[in-house]
Amino acid sequence: MSARSEVRSRSRARMRLSVVGLAASAVLAALVQPAQATATPPSPDGALQQQLNDLVRTAGGPPGVIVLMRQGDRKAVYRAGVADTTTGRPPRTTDHMRIASVAKAFSGAVALRLVDRGKLNLNDTIGKHLPSLPTAWHQVTLRQLLNHTSGLPDFSTAPAFLEILQEDPRHHFDSRRLLDFVAGQDLVFPPGSRYEYSNSDNIAVALMAEAVTGQRYERLLDQLVYRPLDLRQTSLPQGYRLPRPYLHGYDVTPPAPPEDISEVLSASGVWASGGIVSTPKDLNAFIRAWAGGHGFLSKETRHQQRTFIPGAASEPAGPGVNAGGLAIFRYTTRCGTVYGHTGNFPGYTQFAAGTADGKRSLTFSINTQTSKSMKPELLAKVRAVQEDFVCALLRR
Repeated sequence: MSARSEVRSRSRARMRLSVVGLAASAVLAALVQPAQATATPPSPDGALQQQLNDLVRTAGGPPGVIVLMRQGDRKAVYRAGVADTTTGRPPRTTDHMRIASVAKAFSGAVALRLVDRGKLNLNDTIGKHLPSLPTAWHQVTLRQLLNHTSGLPDFSTAPAFLEILQEDPRHHFDSRRLLDFVAGQDLVFPPGSRYEYSNSDNIAVALMAEAVTGQRYERLLDQLVYRPLDLRQTSLPQGYRLPRPYLHGYDVTPPAPPEDISEVLSASGVWASGGIVSTPKDLNAFIRAWAGGHGFLSKETRHQQRTFIPGAASEPAGPGVNAGGLAIFRYTTRCGTVYGHTGNFPGYTQFAAGTADGKRSLTFSINTQTSKSMKPELLAKVRAVQEDFVCALLRR
């Protein structure tokens, strides 16, 4: 997140607002001690397990981490630390969690499946389907929204948006009016001239999908993504509550204990840009289909999806060298290449990726937030561990 704003004092901690490539996010400025890893059963790869144990012992690191790897029909689960510091229970693959900007891959999936059905075209413009949006934006295409070359100003950094969150972090926004916060602004740059990650892009994508189908985005998610992939524990809520059980998200700032911020923010303020709630199990099933594409997207649409912009990184950056496509990123590691998306939100940092054939996939979830501007040292360590897991995924 690129902007940060202080909000009113609460009990023993101050809440900080930051906008980290997903949406306005609240982080409690309580200070935290490193969490201790819980006992885990013998791992098929002790070195990987030890890295997770070390990660949760890191000062300012996550109280817990869970990694789900699938290789064909084989599944391996690695975990360390806790899902809930109060009960001490370990993370589970069926725990609900905020998937942050990985939700952008879901809006991309809706859009590209509509492209396959002839409802949308990648060259369709905002002016064609959303003429009520500012005239200055009308030449922006669906393709440019999906690969973050649109130039749309980011609503989640708008002062008026942040002011509302300062007053009430659980404020219920009209998700379909989020772009109103920047409607008075011109484009940041000419469409297609450069890459710049913006939360506004995926709001516009969802609105275009609604415009051409006459159906609500939530219903389109259900019809085009959840049901075909049998995602039974994935949803796009409007409020701040999480379905039970859930992976608790924490602000971790030593030396105070972790502060539970799982339900600090309303998802209505991020919507198609980052509001989806899922589980490691469901998210793994999704990313396998999204990375593989076979049977989920046509050959031609998949080819368009994978026209990459070198150096375009997700937020936060994933392991290895990043390049950006249409709601998907390529991560080129020392061991090979995977495709997916990352995300961060108050209390959560996510990485989900799979191979081009869709046969291997992994999700890597920690329950604290990190980005290039928030705990960069922790992010560097997380990315290194993620790369080792990618290597394990590819070699076995």
